[in-house]
Amino acid sequence: MSIARTAPTAHTRLHLTRRGRIVLTALAAIPLLVAVLVFAFNGAAAVAAGHGNTTTFSHVTVTTGESLWKIAETVAPSADPRDVVTAIIDLNQLSSSVLMPGQSLAIPTQYDH
Repeated sequence: MSIARTAPTAHTRLHLTRRGRIVLTALAAIPLLVAVLVFAFNGAAAVAAGHGNTTTFSHVTVTTGESLWKIAETVAPSADPRDVVTAIIDLNQLSSSVLMPGQSLAIPTQYDH
């Protein structure tokens, strides 16, 4: 009786080159990137659609030589001008108190008469 011997099989390991690792990583990252973008755009649309904010403001057009202080005294004569100026700056997201003629400013509703 003879026993058949088979040749030992060689176990080969997969060796990835640097380029192969980059390609494999990129292929794995693409679905994640797509998912993040989909969630980001859907989330932004939901936020925009979810705000049923219909607040209206009155607007004042700045004339030559007008300042925030003067506008504050005009729109709210009985209020402290410092509070009104601060509210106008906050509402309009002004980076400075410099105004340009023709500029439109929203007036906070509590000072709108």
